[in-house]
Amino acid sequence: MAFRIVIAVLLACFGLALPASAAQVPCERGELCLWAGSSFRGEVGKFGLGTVTEGECVPVGRDTRSFVNWLRRDVTVYESPDCATEADFTTYPGLGTYVPESPFVVRAIQVWSP
Repeated sequence: MAFRIVIAVLLACFGLALPASAAQVPCERGELCLWAGSSFRGEVGKFGLGTVTEGECVPVGRDTRSFVNWLRRDVTVYESPDCATEADFTTYPGLGTYVPESPFVVRAIQVWSP
């Protein structure tokens, strides 16, 4: 419970919103979940350590506008479908990072080793 409060305070400090209830966002621990729409709406795609190779660029197959990182790894999201650093990219920590409105359309991910 204290963990969720700390996350909510940190997200509020950075101008991000935590969903009213974790039950509203169907993403389990150990998953990276990506939604086509903002605010965790629309079609969802899920990735886990068993479905991606750490350090490799993984195109997500569609435009993503919100996501949750419940992996135990940092994840870099890319605007470019081939993880080119000439376009926008940002790395987010694991274990419960909620991003209801990505600063750019995400088209690829890269999961990092601990």
